[in-house]
Amino acid sequence: MSSEMFTHVLALGLLASLALRVAGAPLPEASAVLPGDTSGEVETDPSDLLTSSPVWDSILGAAKDHQKAFDEEFQNNVKYHLLDDYNLSQLPENCPSSNFSKESCLQRLAQGLTRYTSLLKYVEKVYPDSRNLSETKLYIRLLLRLIKQKMKKTDEVTSVSSSQEESLLGSIDNQDAFQRKMTAHSILRQLYIFLVDGKRALRRKDRQRGRAPEVHHPLQ
Repeated sequence: MSSEMFTHVLALGLLASLALRVAGAPLPEASAVLPGDTSGEVETDPSDLLTSSPVWDSILGAAKDHQKAFDEEFQNNVKYHLLDDYNLSQLPENCPSSNFSKESCLQRLAQGLTRYTSLLKYVEKVYPDSRNLSETKLYIRLLLRLIKQKMKKTDEVTSVSSSQEESLLGSIDNQDAFQRKMTAHSILRQLYIFLVDGKRALRRKDRQRGRAPEVHHPLQ
């Protein structure tokens, strides 16, 4: 069994053992997250596509549950959209949807997830008992492994050193308890956006490789 197939099987086993809601209620990607991604595709073996891995649904499901946890914590006294005011300059850049090679996109995703792994330590410090966070960290490790299996130059993905991580976490820390909570929630929200944009970009790349040039109709 190849290492890639092993990762897929491991992901499926974890889905069953953790009994995540994602398994019974898949994300509405076709209509809400990734509109139009399946139209006009040439038939391809889904098992060969990174975006077909169940790890994506698992990590997106765990990240998406974040808004529910946020609303429960603040009891609607703080609106979720206010997290836009707490976006951090230290967050990784998203994968562009155009003018970017698939290898470059995979590189940015892998490097970004490596950085988010460090940023999630700040979230864990603020919310040490979060079950949702534990699931997210687990699936990030699995997804990062899958991404590297698709890359040609995995050596270009650099890890965050202990000194860099200390500097990173120190730069976003705050003495005010409310500010710390909003920063932690902002990291989780931006992680979800990072993952959605990354999956969308990869699917677009797969479509471009697997079909004839797309014809745009005026009413589409």
